[in-house]
Amino acid sequence: MTPPADQDLVDFAVGLARRAGDLVTERFFAGTRVSFKPDGTEVTEADLAVEALVRTELADRFPRDEVYGEELGTSAGTSGRRWVVDPIDGTYYFAHRIPVFSTRIAFEDEHGPAIGVIHEPVARQTIYAGRGRGCWRSIGSATTPTRVGDRVKLSGARTAMINPGTWSEELLTTLHRTVFLQTTGDIVGLVTGRVDAVVIAGGSMDYEDLAPIPVIVTEAGGVVTTLTGGPVLPGCTARQLPGAAEGPIARPRLAQHDPGLVRLPGISRCRWVPAGPNSVRTGVVPGRRPCRRRRGPPSRR
Repeated sequence: MTPPADQDLVDFAVGLARRAGDLVTERFFAGTRVSFKPDGTEVTEADLAVEALVRTELADRFPRDEVYGEELGTSAGTSGRRWVVDPIDGTYYFAHRIPVFSTRIAFEDEHGPAIGVIHEPVARQTIYAGRGRGCWRSIGSATTPTRVGDRVKLSGARTAMINPGTWSEELLTTLHRTVFLQTTGDIVGLVTGRVDAVVIAGGSMDYEDLAPIPVIVTEAGGVVTTLTGGPVLPGCTARQLPGAAEGPIARPRLAQHDPGLVRLPGISRCRWVPAGPNSVRTGVVPGRRPCRRRRGPPSRR
Protein backbone atom coordinates (compact mmCIF):
# COMPACT_ATOMS: atom_id res chain seq x y z
CA MET A 1 0.00 0.00 0.00
CA THR A 2 1.29 3.46 -0.90
CA PRO A 3 2.00 5.38 2.33
CA PRO A 4 0.41 8.76 3.03
CA ALA A 5 2.43 11.91 2.61
CA ASP A 6 4.32 13.14 5.65
CA GLN A 7 2.08 15.70 7.34
CA ASP A 8 5.08 17.80 8.34
CA LEU A 9 6.03 18.03 4.66
CA VAL A 10 2.48 19.02 3.74
CA ASP A 11 2.54 21.79 6.34
CA PHE A 12 5.95 22.96 5.15
CA ALA A 13 4.85 23.07 1.50
CA VAL A 14 1.75 25.09 2.37
CA GLY A 15 3.77 27.52 4.46
CA LEU A 16 6.37 27.87 1.71
CA ALA A 17 3.69 28.63 -0.89
CA ARG A 18 2.22 31.29 1.39
CA ARG A 19 5.59 32.91 2.04
CA ALA A 20 6.21 32.94 -1.70
CA GLY A 21 2.74 34.39 -2.16
CA ASP A 22 3.52 37.24 0.23
CA LEU A 23 6.40 38.26 -2.03
CA VAL A 24 4.21 37.86 -5.14
CA THR A 25 1.59 40.16 -3.63
CA GLU A 26 4.18 42.73 -2.59
CA ARG A 27 5.64 42.83 -6.10
CA PHE A 28 2.20 42.88 -7.71
CA PHE A 29 1.10 46.03 -5.90
CA ALA A 30 4.51 47.69 -6.16
CA GLY A 31 4.86 46.96 -9.86
CA THR A 32 7.66 45.01 -11.53
CA ARG A 33 9.65 45.11 -14.74
CA VAL A 34 8.57 42.78 -17.55
CA SER A 35 10.97 41.29 -20.07
CA PHE A 36 10.80 38.51 -22.63
CA LYS A 37 12.52 35.16 -22.83
CA PRO A 38 14.20 33.99 -26.04
CA ASP A 39 11.02 32.07 -26.93
CA GLY A 40 8.95 35.26 -26.72
CA THR A 41 7.13 34.49 -23.47
CA GLU A 42 6.92 37.03 -20.66
CA VAL A 43 8.91 36.90 -17.44
CA THR A 44 9.02 39.43 -14.64
CA GLU A 45 11.55 40.23 -11.95
CA ALA A 46 8.97 38.89 -9.52
CA ASP A 47 8.99 35.43 -11.18
CA LEU A 48 12.74 35.21 -10.65
CA ALA A 49 12.68 36.61 -7.11
CA VAL A 50 9.91 34.30 -5.95
CA GLU A 51 11.53 31.19 -7.40
CA ALA A 52 14.84 32.20 -5.78
CA LEU A 53 13.09 32.52 -2.41
CA VAL A 54 11.54 29.06 -2.74
CA ARG A 55 14.81 27.48 -3.86
CA THR A 56 16.70 29.04 -0.96
CA GLU A 57 14.29 27.62 1.60
CA LEU A 58 14.31 24.20 -0.03
CA ALA A 59 18.10 24.12 -0.18
CA ASP A 60 18.30 25.02 3.52
CA ARG A 61 15.66 22.50 4.61
CA PHE A 62 16.17 19.65 2.12
CA PRO A 63 19.62 20.04 0.51
CA ARG A 64 19.55 16.54 -1.03
CA ASP A 65 16.21 16.98 -2.83
CA GLU A 66 16.01 17.83 -6.54
CA VAL A 67 14.23 21.06 -7.46
CA TYR A 68 12.68 21.89 -10.81
CA GLY A 69 11.43 25.41 -11.37
CA GLU A 70 9.88 27.07 -14.38
CA GLU A 71 12.37 29.92 -14.55
CA LEU A 72 15.66 28.39 -13.36
CA GLY A 73 15.40 24.78 -14.48
CA THR A 74 16.68 21.79 -12.50
CA SER A 75 18.95 21.65 -9.47
CA ALA A 76 20.03 18.03 -9.19
CA GLY A 77 19.47 16.07 -6.00
CA THR A 78 20.49 12.70 -4.55
CA SER A 79 17.52 11.80 -2.33
CA GLY A 80 15.20 10.52 -5.05
CA ARG A 81 12.67 13.21 -4.12
CA ARG A 82 11.73 16.26 -6.16
CA TRP A 83 10.06 19.64 -5.68
CA VAL A 84 8.37 21.31 -8.65
CA VAL A 85 7.84 25.07 -8.53
CA ASP A 86 5.83 27.50 -10.63
CA PRO A 87 6.48 30.84 -8.90
CA ILE A 88 3.74 32.75 -10.72
CA ASP A 89 1.29 30.66 -12.69
CA GLY A 90 -0.32 33.24 -14.95
CA THR A 91 2.54 35.67 -15.55
CA TYR A 92 0.57 37.39 -18.31
CA TYR A 93 -2.14 38.34 -15.83
CA PHE A 94 0.39 39.36 -13.18
CA ALA A 95 2.22 41.60 -15.65
CA HIS A 96 -1.04 43.19 -16.81
CA ARG A 97 -2.30 43.88 -13.29
CA ILE A 98 -5.06 41.25 -13.31
CA PRO A 99 -5.11 39.41 -9.94
CA VAL A 100 -5.96 35.89 -11.08
CA PHE A 101 -2.53 34.25 -10.80
CA SER A 102 -1.25 31.68 -8.32
CA THR A 103 1.88 30.06 -6.93
CA ARG A 104 2.11 26.29 -7.44
CA ILE A 105 4.29 23.83 -5.57
CA ALA A 106 4.36 20.05 -5.88
CA PHE A 107 6.38 17.37 -4.13
CA GLU A 108 7.14 13.91 -5.54
CA ASP A 109 8.69 10.94 -3.77
CA GLU A 110 9.48 7.36 -4.75
CA HIS A 111 5.76 6.58 -4.87
CA GLY A 112 4.84 9.44 -7.23
CA PRO A 113 2.98 12.72 -6.61
CA ALA A 114 2.70 13.27 -2.86
CA ILE A 115 1.80 16.91 -2.25
CA GLY A 116 0.15 19.62 -4.33
CA VAL A 117 -0.39 23.27 -3.40
CA ILE A 118 -2.14 26.03 -5.36
CA HIS A 119 -1.95 29.34 -3.51
CA GLU A 120 -3.83 32.41 -4.73
CA PRO A 121 -2.06 35.20 -2.85
CA VAL A 122 -4.34 38.15 -3.62
CA ALA A 123 -7.46 36.13 -2.71
CA ARG A 124 -5.59 34.70 0.32
CA GLN A 125 -6.87 31.27 -0.68
CA THR A 126 -4.88 28.03 -0.64
CA ILE A 127 -5.96 24.67 -2.01
CA TYR A 128 -3.67 21.83 -0.98
CA ALA A 129 -3.56 18.07 -0.61
CA GLY A 130 -1.26 15.38 0.61
CA ARG A 131 -1.47 11.81 -0.62
CA GLY A 132 -3.78 9.98 1.78
CA ARG A 133 -4.38 13.20 3.74
CA GLY A 134 -7.38 14.63 1.88
CA CYS A 135 -7.81 17.94 0.09
CA TRP A 136 -8.13 21.18 2.03
CA ARG A 137 -9.14 24.76 1.40
CA SER A 138 -7.72 27.58 3.46
CA ILE A 139 -9.02 31.15 3.33
CA GLY A 140 -7.26 33.45 5.74
CA SER A 141 -7.04 31.56 9.02
CA ALA A 142 -9.96 29.19 8.33
CA THR A 143 -9.17 25.73 6.94
CA THR A 144 -11.81 23.20 5.89
CA PRO A 145 -11.83 19.93 3.92
CA THR A 146 -13.06 20.27 0.35
CA ARG A 147 -14.54 17.84 -2.18
CA VAL A 148 -15.61 17.76 -5.79
CA GLY A 149 -19.32 17.97 -6.52
CA ASP A 150 -21.58 14.91 -6.59
CA ARG A 151 -22.95 15.27 -10.12
CA VAL A 152 -22.96 11.98 -12.07
CA LYS A 153 -24.86 13.04 -15.20
CA LEU A 154 -22.71 14.14 -18.14
CA SER A 155 -25.42 16.00 -20.03
CA GLY A 156 -25.45 19.62 -18.92
CA ALA A 157 -22.42 19.28 -16.64
CA ARG A 158 -20.88 22.67 -15.83
CA THR A 159 -17.59 22.43 -17.68
CA ALA A 160 -14.90 25.07 -17.36
CA MET A 161 -12.92 25.84 -20.52
CA ILE A 162 -9.22 26.63 -20.22
CA ASN A 163 -7.49 28.18 -23.26
CA PRO A 164 -10.76 28.25 -25.25
CA GLY A 165 -9.37 30.81 -27.67
CA THR A 166 -7.05 28.12 -29.05
CA TRP A 167 -9.63 25.31 -29.25
CA SER A 168 -10.47 23.73 -32.55
CA GLU A 169 -13.99 24.23 -33.89
CA GLU A 170 -14.53 20.47 -33.77
CA LEU A 171 -13.64 20.21 -30.08
CA LEU A 172 -15.79 23.18 -29.15
CA THR A 173 -18.87 21.99 -31.01
CA THR A 174 -18.53 18.36 -29.89
CA LEU A 175 -18.50 19.33 -26.23
CA HIS A 176 -21.14 22.02 -26.70
CA ARG A 177 -23.64 19.37 -27.79
CA THR A 178 -23.44 17.62 -24.43
CA VAL A 179 -22.09 19.75 -21.60
CA PHE A 180 -22.65 23.31 -20.41
CA LEU A 181 -19.46 25.16 -21.35
CA GLN A 182 -18.41 28.20 -19.35
CA THR A 183 -15.36 30.46 -19.35
CA THR A 184 -15.24 30.77 -15.56
CA GLY A 185 -13.80 28.06 -13.37
CA ASP A 186 -10.53 26.19 -12.92
CA ILE A 187 -9.01 23.40 -10.82
CA VAL A 188 -9.82 25.32 -7.65
CA GLY A 189 -13.44 25.60 -8.78
CA LEU A 190 -13.47 21.89 -9.58
CA VAL A 191 -12.34 20.69 -6.16
CA THR A 192 -14.66 23.11 -4.35
CA GLY A 193 -17.70 21.96 -6.33
CA ARG A 194 -18.29 25.15 -8.29
CA VAL A 195 -17.80 23.36 -11.62
CA ASP A 196 -18.30 19.72 -12.56
CA ALA A 197 -15.34 19.33 -14.92
CA VAL A 198 -12.44 21.20 -16.46
CA VAL A 199 -11.20 20.90 -20.05
CA ILE A 200 -7.78 22.29 -20.91
CA ALA A 201 -7.01 22.19 -24.61
CA GLY A 202 -5.14 24.03 -27.35
CA GLY A 203 -2.34 26.03 -25.73
CA SER A 204 0.15 23.85 -23.90
CA MET A 205 0.61 23.51 -20.16
CA ASP A 206 3.98 22.32 -19.00
CA TYR A 207 5.06 20.01 -16.22
CA GLU A 208 5.07 22.65 -13.50
CA ASP A 209 1.50 23.60 -14.40
CA LEU A 210 0.24 20.03 -14.08
CA ALA A 211 2.37 18.73 -11.20
CA PRO A 212 0.06 19.70 -8.29
CA ILE A 213 -3.15 18.64 -10.06
CA PRO A 214 -3.26 14.81 -9.72
CA VAL A 215 -2.94 14.64 -5.94
CA ILE A 216 -5.24 17.64 -5.38
CA VAL A 217 -8.07 16.34 -7.57
CA THR A 218 -7.69 12.73 -6.44
CA GLU A 219 -7.72 13.61 -2.76
CA ALA A 220 -10.80 15.76 -3.38
CA GLY A 221 -12.60 12.67 -4.73
CA GLY A 222 -12.16 13.36 -8.44
CA VAL A 223 -10.43 11.55 -11.26
CA VAL A 224 -7.54 12.77 -13.42
CA THR A 225 -6.52 10.78 -16.49
CA THR A 226 -5.27 11.15 -20.01
CA LEU A 227 -7.80 10.71 -22.78
CA THR A 228 -6.98 7.00 -22.89
CA GLY A 229 -7.26 6.57 -19.12
CA GLY A 230 -3.56 6.70 -18.28
CA PRO A 231 -1.68 8.73 -15.66
CA VAL A 232 -1.10 12.41 -16.28
CA LEU A 233 2.42 12.53 -14.83
CA PRO A 234 5.27 10.00 -14.76
CA GLY A 235 4.91 7.82 -11.68
CA CYS A 236 1.32 8.93 -11.10
CA THR A 237 -1.44 6.35 -10.82
CA ALA A 238 -4.88 7.91 -11.06
CA ARG A 239 -7.10 6.36 -8.42
CA GLN A 240 -10.18 4.92 -10.06
CA LEU A 241 -12.88 5.36 -7.45
CA PRO A 242 -15.82 2.95 -7.34
CA GLY A 243 -17.89 3.36 -10.47
CA ALA A 244 -15.46 5.78 -12.15
CA ALA A 245 -14.97 3.65 -15.24
CA GLU A 246 -18.29 1.84 -15.26
CA GLY A 247 -20.76 4.41 -14.01
CA PRO A 248 -24.25 3.61 -15.27
CA ILE A 249 -24.71 7.14 -16.65
CA ALA A 250 -21.17 8.21 -17.46
CA ARG A 251 -20.00 5.11 -19.27
CA PRO A 252 -22.63 5.16 -22.05
CA ARG A 253 -21.87 8.84 -22.66
CA LEU A 254 -18.16 8.07 -22.83
CA ALA A 255 -18.75 5.34 -25.38
CA GLN A 256 -20.83 7.72 -27.47
CA HIS A 257 -18.48 10.71 -27.51
CA ASP A 258 -14.94 9.42 -26.98
CA PRO A 259 -14.29 8.15 -30.55
CA GLY A 260 -15.11 11.55 -32.02
CA LEU A 261 -12.89 13.33 -29.54
CA VAL A 262 -9.94 11.09 -30.24
CA ARG A 263 -10.01 12.00 -33.93
CA LEU A 264 -10.30 15.75 -33.44
CA PRO A 265 -7.33 17.84 -34.67
CA GLY A 266 -5.09 18.80 -31.76
CA ILE A 267 -6.89 16.54 -29.29
CA SER A 268 -3.59 14.93 -28.31
CA ARG A 269 -2.94 18.16 -26.40
CA CYS A 270 -6.30 18.11 -24.64
CA ARG A 271 -6.48 17.68 -20.90
CA TRP A 272 -9.75 16.78 -19.23
CA VAL A 273 -10.13 16.68 -15.48
CA PRO A 274 -13.49 15.11 -14.70
CA ALA A 275 -15.00 15.23 -11.23
CA GLY A 276 -17.25 13.04 -9.16
CA PRO A 277 -17.26 9.37 -8.15
CA ASN A 278 -19.10 8.30 -11.31
CA SER A 279 -17.62 10.83 -13.70
CA VAL A 280 -16.64 10.13 -17.27
CA ARG A 281 -13.06 9.32 -17.98
CA THR A 282 -11.77 11.53 -20.74
CA GLY A 283 -8.32 12.92 -21.15
CA VAL A 284 -5.68 15.14 -19.65
CA VAL A 285 -2.52 15.79 -21.73
CA PRO A 286 0.76 14.06 -21.64
CA GLY A 287 3.00 16.90 -20.39
CA ARG A 288 5.55 14.22 -19.66
CA ARG A 289 8.70 16.25 -19.11
CA PRO A 290 9.72 19.55 -17.62
CA CYS A 291 10.00 22.07 -20.44
CA ARG A 292 9.75 25.77 -20.97
CA ARG A 293 6.27 27.24 -21.14
CA ARG A 294 5.03 28.70 -24.37
CA ARG A 295 2.19 30.85 -23.13
CA GLY A 296 0.85 31.80 -26.57
CA PRO A 297 -2.48 33.58 -26.41
CA PRO A 298 -3.24 34.63 -22.82
CA SER A 299 -5.11 32.03 -20.84
CA ARG A 300 -6.08 31.63 -17.23
CA ARG A 301 -4.39 28.65 -15.73
